[in-house]
Amino acid sequence: MKVEGNLTALALGGHVRRDLAGLLSGVERFSREVFPSSRALFEDLAHGQAPHTLFITCADSRVCPETITQSQPGELFVCRNIGNIAPPYGETLGGVSAIIEYAVTLLGVRQIVVCGHTDCGAMKSLAVEAAPCCQMPTVQAWLRNAEAARSVVRARRLGPSRMIQEIAEENVRLQVSHLRTHPSVAARLAQQRIALQGWLYDIGAGVVTVLDADTGRFLALDEARERMQRPRRVAA
Repeated sequence: MKVEGNLTALALGGHVRRDLAGLLSGVERFSREVFPSSRALFEDLAHGQAPHTLFITCADSRVCPETITQSQPGELFVCRNIGNIAPPYGETLGGVSAIIEYAVTLLGVRQIVVCGHTDCGAMKSLAVEAAPCCQMPTVQAWLRNAEAARSVVRARRLGPSRMIQEIAEENVRLQVSHLRTHPSVAARLAQQRIALQGWLYDIGAGVVTVLDADTGRFLALDEARERMQRPRRVAA
């Protein structure tokens, strides 16, 4: 075993070994410096979780849900995948659909956020035929769940740079609509026990815009909060 371990270590490049060592050092700092100051929180979380939000976002390493929302451990139930996709129910029964069902049915989350972002490789792949993702059959198959977003934006006949941004926005609209096809979500919506929201995170600016369900536009935070606080009209 020792020889095998040494051979594995020798096979790793210098950068890889430094990166792994850095991760282990980070764990050590967490155990020694971060954990003690939040010991009560973690001791409470050791007995169960009760997140208030299912946060569906891209696997992109630049998108950090807890950092963006300044949330504590235990607040967000996070689902990450290529393109922040929530497949329609029955289309792709797999990990994402299971996460949605688990979060809504068992954990009782009170809201679901679908968060897209700028400079998304998946959205670039949808916008540009020769994008690197075109050489990845599994990724291409997965992105069929965003095909309708590309079709809508292509019909607008935009330039390439604007097209990527608009596909990212349209994809958030699409995935929020997909959520409504999941039986667990549909039931909670009928009972007014869950809210759905779409976000777009601008990596370079550090800002989030929020999809307004009534107009379909993405609003600045202040305007989005003001609209949320307005009393909703109930149909007679």
